[in-house]
This record gives sequence, C-alpha cells and structure tokens, in this order.
Amino acid sequence: MSLTDDYLAAAITRGPTPSAIRAAVDPKLDATTFLGRSLSRPAFLDAAEYGRLTTDLDLLHSALTRLPERVFNGDLGAFARAVGLTEAQTEAVVRGRGPAPSRMGRADLYKDEQGFHLLEINMGSTVGGVDNPVLNRALLELPFFAEFTDEHRLTFTETMEEVVRTILTEAKVPTGVRPVMAIADFPDSYPDLERQLHKSAAMLAPMGIDALPCPVDALTYTDDRVWLGDQAIDVVFRLFMIEDLLKPGAVEMLEPVLQAAERGHVAIFTPLDAELYGSKGSLALLSDEAYRDRYPADELAVLDRILPWTRMVRTGQVTVDGRQADLREYAIANQQELVLKPTSLHGGDGVLLGWQTDAATWADRLDTAMGNPWVLQRRIHPVPETFLTDDGDEQWLLTWGAFLVAGGLGGFLIRGSRDLDGGVVGMSTGATGGCCFFQAP
Repeated sequence: MSLTDDYLAAAITRGPTPSAIRAAVDPKLDATTFLGRSLSRPAFLDAAEYGRLTTDLDLLHSALTRLPERVFNGDLGAFARAVGLTEAQTEAVVRGRGPAPSRMGRADLYKDEQGFHLLEINMGSTVGGVDNPVLNRALLELPFFAEFTDEHRLTFTETMEEVVRTILTEAKVPTGVRPVMAIADFPDSYPDLERQLHKSAAMLAPMGIDALPCPVDALTYTDDRVWLGDQAIDVVFRLFMIEDLLKPGAVEMLEPVLQAAERGHVAIFTPLDAELYGSKGSLALLSDEAYRDRYPADELAVLDRILPWTRMVRTGQVTVDGRQADLREYAIANQQELVLKPTSLHGGDGVLLGWQTDAATWADRLDTAMGNPWVLQRRIHPVPETFLTDDGDEQWLLTWGAFLVAGGLGGFLIRGSRDLDGGVVGMSTGATGGCCFFQAP
C-alpha cells in the first residue's frame, strides 16, 4: 500500500472530517499563497520517490543551465534570442546576469503511474509559494496528523528557510552580516501583492534578513549604494518578470538597479538570466534530438524520463518519436495530444490546450504562433488522487510544485483542481492549495 492509501484508511477510521480539518487550518492561511483555503489532506511521497525526484531535478537544472555553453558557445545573448526574447529583454538579461546560474526555481509537474513529468520549470526569485510550510505546520497542530506523520516517519521542508540560505549564498552575504533586502516589484502589480509581501517580510525577520517590500521605482542609486528612502539596500529581491521589461519605460525604470549590480554595489536575487532557464524555449532545446550528443548519459536519462516532447513553433521538419514530420501537419493531426504555450509568460497566460479547443481556432492560433516565441508540448495524462469528503470521496488532479534551492530540493506547493481534463488552473484562478509530507531517504 502507498502512503496515500495508508492515510485514507487511517482518516476514515479515526481522523477528523475534511470540513473539520479545513475549519481548523484555513483561518491560518489568510494573506498567504493559499488565499485562505486548502485541500483536506496533504500529498505524500515515500523515500524512493523523493530521492529520485531530488536527483532528477538536480540533473535537469544542470542540463538547463549548461545550454549556453553546450549549444551557443557561451553566448548568452544568442541563447536569449533563440528562446524568444526581444532585443531589449536580451540586453537587460546580459547586463543583469549573475556570476553563475541561480539554483532558485520551482518545477511544476504532473504525476502518473510511471512517475513525475514536467509541465514547466520556473527559474528565479519570481516563483510563488515559498510560504507553503504554513499549511504543514497548521496540519501538525491537529493530533491525528502529528500521530500519522510520526508513525510513517514523515517530514517537510521549511521552504522559506531554504530560500534564505540560497539568498545569503548566492548574494555572497558575509557570515554574521544581517542584510537589508528590498522586495521589489513593478509599480502596477505591487499594490495587489503588498499585503502578502509585508507578511512574508515579517516571516524573514527571525531568519536573519531585514526585508522591505517596495515598488522598484522607489529605489535610487547614489553614493555607490542603492537606497529605499534613507535605508541602504544590500540585496534587491526581484519580483518583476521578464515580460515586465516589455512595458513602456520598464528598462529605464530598472537602470539604477542594473547599474548598481554591474558595478558590484548591490546583489540582485535572482539575476535576470534566471528567466532564460525558465523559458519554455529552453525546454524545447533540451527536448530536441539535434543536441542529444551534448549531454552526459545521466542527464539524458532524466530528460527522457520527465521531459515531454517540446518544440519551438517553426515551419519545416521536426523529429517526432524518431521520425521526421512537418511540424504544422503533425500539430493539426495530433491536436488532442498537444498544448500551445508562449515561451516566457507566467501563470498559464496564453496557454491553449488542444483537447479543449475547436479545430479552426487551433489552426489559427498555430499559424499566428509560427515563427514567434511559442512552443508545442505533448500532453501529460496525470492520474487523479482520492480525497475524502464528509460523506464519501472525490477525485482531484494535482500539480506538484517542487522548489529548487541551493541545498537541493526545497519543499513543495501542491495545487489541486476538480477539472480532471487538465485545464490551466492557478491559485488566483480557482486552484486549491495543498502541502506535501515525505519520507527522507
């Protein structure tokens, strides 16, 4: 039996009702990633599953972050253009690159009977959900969960603590120094996040960072320091995304921070080049058989196991399952098994699911995407999971968000949907959040 089977059996016989669980934990989830609501139970991973996922994501990160040197002879600008960035975005990324690719990110995955498969990987400080352990801790206050996790040797990762370690490591903060960090977003999106950011900033204080949320245009650069009012800033935690650079005046707004970072007067966490490795265009490069000779055997095994077939939308021939096919003809004939995605947008924006789209719209959107920064990706068929209700059970489709941090695997954000057809669902558009307990190897 699996850990989930063990949990369901125990919960039916001696656990609190799902409504009682939610009543106990949901009030503690206000102004968090969970938006005040949660799934009625955690997701579970046994030691073997957790160990394999840890290794797979480490090797996936290695393959991704070596793309510039392996495919573009170290030319970061050429890499940026290949995955669909504009010239303005490319210039900002090259100027704002870090000394080494960041480890910070979140892989979003589906799980079927064979294991995990990658939907996308979001690299950099813009990934959401690092406050996810608030739900783990809330559940453990219920005696049933505390007993169950003890009985099965289950644990969870304090994601925010791991993120703090990653910030201190990658920003090269000297040991014993308490940095001042501006959590900076673009002015148009900052008001929507301000309340949650202040709550997150309060959580960072006991971990050794003084965090100050702000819109990025509030930062100034004088006397070889970046300032927020009269407070000198050591680290700028970047919440703005690569698509924000397309907004009018965006690059000029970032100029003080970019100049300061170039001169070593402030650290950006994470540098803008992190966005390249989170591009769906990077996954298309990893998936392309033309570059298989660039990867060692262990990385190839991971790509074959967890990465679905992904291609940039271009005219001409592509390799599909070892055979050549015209990309457009293949996409039209296999619409029900394909997804059309923009390379660098976030939160499901612009994603078109072939199986939920009429043929005429699919063909039109495919033609519009041709030669532009879009990818086609093969559909994944996840296995739904059982969740108890007060009077029975129901099926939920889970998206597993696995965090990458300097120390390896940094915890999980689970998002559940009752739409078993695999629609695009995020926390802000109807998903219900959950957490994960796992057996450490």
